[in-house]
Amino acid sequence: MQIEPYAPNQLDAVIQLSLRAWEPVFDSIQNALDAEVYQAFYPVGWGVSQQKAVEDVCAAEDTNVWVAVDADSTVGFVAVKLHSENNMGEIYMIAVDPDFQSQGIGTALIEFALAWMKDAGMAIDMVETGGDPGHAPARHTYEKVGFRQLPIARYFKKL
Repeated sequence: MQIEPYAPNQLDAVIQLSLRAWEPVFDSIQNALDAEVYQAFYPVGWGVSQQKAVEDVCAAEDTNVWVAVDADSTVGFVAVKLHSENNMGEIYMIAVDPDFQSQGIGTALIEFALAWMKDAGMAIDMVETGGDPGHAPARHTYEKVGFRQLPIARYFKKL
């Protein structure tokens, strides 16, 4: 496995692996939220929203994206934003193809991103994820590489 800069011809692979990786996450979110709130967030389905989010992040000029490639297949990606006003880097989006999870690819992508941010002059890094069961593997990976959680309570109510 190697990590290399994202190229536009990898967009479809990044979208497909992301949607597959995030399917259990969105199932968990759906179970955690009231049905009306979930429907308000994803009126045409979470996949449509997430595909657009991946397309946007891969095209954004303020985001740096790298992919993990194994045997000429794109198996993961990480997107990073720099917030120079407070010397903070942000792992904005990350996913690993479910067929390649639990092989250290997510950890490698995070460690690559952390080193890149440090070289870019950032003093701290932040990553945000959910507290629901579907995000447990992500939380485990972040904690494994040294992130510490700031407990935050976020509540939603349909109006």
